[in-house]
Amino acid sequence: MIIVTTNDIPSKKIATVKGLVQGSTVKAKHVGRDIGASFKTLVGGEIKGYSDLMKEAREEALGRMIKEAESLGANAVIGMRYQTSQVMTAAAEVIAYGTAVVVEE
Repeated sequence: MIIVTTNDIPSKKIATVKGLVQGSTVKAKHVGRDIGASFKTLVGGEIKGYSDLMKEAREEALGRMIKEAESLGANAVIGMRYQTSQVMTAAAEVIAYGTAVVVEE
Protein backbone atom coordinates (compact mmCIF):
# COMPACT_ATOMS: atom_id res chain seq x y z
CA MET A 1 0.00 0.00 0.00
CA ILE A 2 1.38 3.38 -1.04
CA ILE A 3 0.48 6.20 1.36
CA VAL A 4 1.31 9.81 0.41
CA THR A 5 0.30 13.24 1.64
CA THR A 6 0.39 14.63 -1.90
CA ASN A 7 -2.53 14.53 -4.32
CA ASP A 8 -0.65 12.42 -6.83
CA ILE A 9 2.16 9.90 -6.93
CA PRO A 10 5.08 10.75 -9.20
CA SER A 11 5.53 8.20 -12.01
CA LYS A 12 2.16 6.54 -11.19
CA LYS A 13 -1.14 7.01 -13.01
CA ILE A 14 -4.32 6.99 -10.94
CA ALA A 15 -6.65 4.56 -12.68
CA THR A 16 -9.60 4.66 -10.26
CA VAL A 17 -10.66 6.79 -7.32
CA LYS A 18 -12.36 4.64 -4.68
CA GLY A 19 -13.25 7.45 -2.29
CA LEU A 20 -12.66 8.72 1.22
CA VAL A 21 -11.18 6.31 3.72
CA GLN A 22 -10.51 6.86 7.38
CA GLY A 23 -9.41 5.15 10.52
CA SER A 24 -9.66 6.42 14.05
CA THR A 25 -8.94 5.53 17.63
CA VAL A 26 -9.61 7.14 20.99
CA LYS A 27 -6.87 6.83 23.59
CA ALA A 28 -7.20 7.68 27.27
CA LYS A 29 -4.43 8.89 29.51
CA HIS A 30 -3.11 6.52 32.14
CA VAL A 31 -3.02 7.79 35.74
CA GLY A 32 0.67 6.87 35.98
CA ARG A 33 1.42 8.94 32.89
CA ASP A 34 -0.47 11.90 34.37
CA ILE A 35 1.60 11.77 37.56
CA GLY A 36 4.85 11.59 35.59
CA ALA A 37 3.69 14.40 33.31
CA SER A 38 2.91 16.60 36.32
CA PHE A 39 6.49 16.29 37.54
CA LYS A 40 7.85 16.90 34.02
CA THR A 41 6.00 20.21 33.77
CA LEU A 42 8.08 21.46 36.68
CA VAL A 43 11.41 20.93 34.92
CA GLY A 44 10.34 21.08 31.26
CA GLY A 45 11.16 18.79 28.35
CA GLU A 46 9.44 16.03 26.45
CA ILE A 47 6.73 14.04 28.18
CA LYS A 48 7.78 10.66 26.81
CA GLY A 49 4.72 8.77 28.03
CA TYR A 50 2.40 11.06 26.05
CA SER A 51 4.66 11.01 23.00
CA ASP A 52 4.53 7.20 23.03
CA LEU A 53 0.75 7.24 23.51
CA MET A 54 0.20 9.54 20.53
CA LYS A 55 2.58 7.53 18.34
CA GLU A 56 0.62 4.38 19.19
CA ALA A 57 -2.66 6.16 18.39
CA ARG A 58 -1.38 7.39 15.01
CA GLU A 59 -0.19 3.89 14.07
CA GLU A 60 -3.54 2.35 15.07
CA ALA A 61 -5.56 4.96 13.14
CA LEU A 62 -3.29 4.54 10.09
CA GLY A 63 -3.66 0.76 10.19
CA ARG A 64 -7.44 1.05 10.30
CA MET A 65 -7.44 3.49 7.37
CA ILE A 66 -5.26 1.11 5.33
CA LYS A 67 -7.60 -1.78 6.12
CA GLU A 68 -10.58 0.25 4.87
CA ALA A 69 -8.70 1.20 1.68
CA GLU A 70 -7.80 -2.44 1.04
CA SER A 71 -11.42 -3.48 1.53
CA LEU A 72 -12.33 -1.12 -1.34
CA GLY A 73 -9.69 -2.68 -3.58
CA ALA A 74 -7.32 0.30 -3.43
CA ASN A 75 -3.56 -0.04 -3.61
CA ALA A 76 -2.76 3.53 -2.53
CA VAL A 77 -4.04 6.43 -0.46
CA ILE A 78 -3.37 9.99 -1.57
CA GLY A 79 -3.84 13.24 0.35
CA MET A 80 -3.40 11.41 3.66
CA ARG A 81 -3.73 13.53 6.81
CA TYR A 82 -3.95 13.10 10.57
CA GLN A 83 -6.31 15.03 12.80
CA THR A 84 -6.65 14.99 16.56
CA SER A 85 -9.35 16.18 18.91
CA GLN A 86 -10.04 15.99 22.59
CA VAL A 87 -13.21 13.98 23.19
CA MET A 88 -13.22 14.32 26.97
CA THR A 89 -10.88 15.56 29.67
CA ALA A 90 -8.64 12.50 29.69
CA ALA A 91 -9.04 11.17 26.15
CA ALA A 92 -8.07 12.17 22.62
CA GLU A 93 -9.12 10.90 19.21
CA VAL A 94 -6.68 10.50 16.33
CA ILE A 95 -8.09 10.20 12.81
CA ALA A 96 -6.13 9.22 9.70
CA TYR A 97 -7.89 9.97 6.43
CA GLY A 98 -7.27 10.27 2.72
CA THR A 99 -8.51 9.27 -0.71
CA ALA A 100 -8.26 5.60 -1.65
CA VAL A 101 -7.14 5.05 -5.24
CA VAL A 102 -5.95 2.36 -7.58
CA VAL A 103 -2.69 3.24 -9.29
CA GLU A 104 -1.31 1.46 -12.31
CA GLU A 105 1.88 -0.46 -11.63
